[in-house]
Amino acid sequence: ACWCPLSPTGAQTTQLLVQPPWRPPVLWDRVTLTCQGSGTAGATTWYKDGRQWWWKGPDHFTVSESGTYKCDRPSTGRSRSLRVLNDRLVLQGPARTLLEGDMVTLRCRA
Repeated sequence: ACWCPLSPTGAQTTQLLVQPPWRPPVLWDRVTLTCQGSGTAGATTWYKDGRQWWWKGPDHFTVSESGTYKCDRPSTGRSRSLRVLNDRLVLQGPARTLLEGDMVTLRCRA
């Protein structure tokens, strides 16, 4: 299960989901990105490091290069950016909304 926040206005928006569900995602975790939003299958546009990278791509793929990713779906627009790291040491937290008082598991990965 991944974090799927709702828009505060209730309008549907494009979401960029990450699996495994840890932030920041790291390349050596075999990260899969999924673009969730309305529109025709195969109509996803992917952006990497601010440039159009894959036009009419699939709705999900396994990341093979570190960088900053976004996706766009025809009816719901562009997602927020997500940076995939290739660092040797990283402190990760869950990829979900946290509220004050929540118990949180952190991972120190090397």
